[in-house]
Amino acid sequence: MNKTFKILIVTNSLILLAGAMLGPIYAVFVEENGGDVLDASLIFSIFTLSAGITTIVSGRLADKLPHQKYLVIFGYTVITLGYVCYTFVNNMNSLAIVQIIIGFGEAIYSPAFDSLISKHLDKDKEGTEWGIWEANYYFTTAIGAFLGGVIVKEFGFTTLFVVMAIVSSFSVVLLINKKVDGD
Repeated sequence: MNKTFKILIVTNSLILLAGAMLGPIYAVFVEENGGDVLDASLIFSIFTLSAGITTIVSGRLADKLPHQKYLVIFGYTVITLGYVCYTFVNNMNSLAIVQIIIGFGEAIYSPAFDSLISKHLDKDKEGTEWGIWEANYYFTTAIGAFLGGVIVKEFGFTTLFVVMAIVSSFSVVLLINKKVDGD
C-alpha cells in the first residue's frame, strides 16, 4: 500500500466520520427546526440532486486538472463550510441551502478522489486495497454515527456541528500538507 493511498484513506476517513455524525439523527434535527418526515426526505433529495448534477461537471473537471488533489481539498473545504453553516439553520429553507452546499462539496471532491485512489492502487492488490477503503467507510460510519448521538445527547446539535467542522477541517489541513498526485 503506497503512501499516497494511505493519505487519501486517512483524509477521506475524517470527512466520512464527520458526515456520519449527523446521519442517523438527521430527522431529529429537521424536526427541531420545524420540519417533519416529509421535509427531511425532501431536503435529503435536494442534497442528492445537487450532488448528482455537480458530480458530472466535477468529473469532467477532474480529468482536465493536472493536480486533482486541489479539487479534493476544495471539496473538503466546501463540506467543512457546510458543517459550520448548520449552526445557523433555523428553518427548512436554510437547511435546504446548507444541504446544497454540502452536496456541492461532496460532488466536487468525489470524482477527483476516486481518480487519485485508482492511480495509487497496488496493481497486484487492487481488490485488497478497495476492500480496505470499503471497510474503512463502514468503520468510520459506525464510529461517527455513535459519536454523533453521544455528542447531541450530552451537548446538543450546535456542538455536534462544530465538532463535525473541526474533524473535516483536519482532512483539509492534512491533504494540504502532504504530497499527492505529483504536485
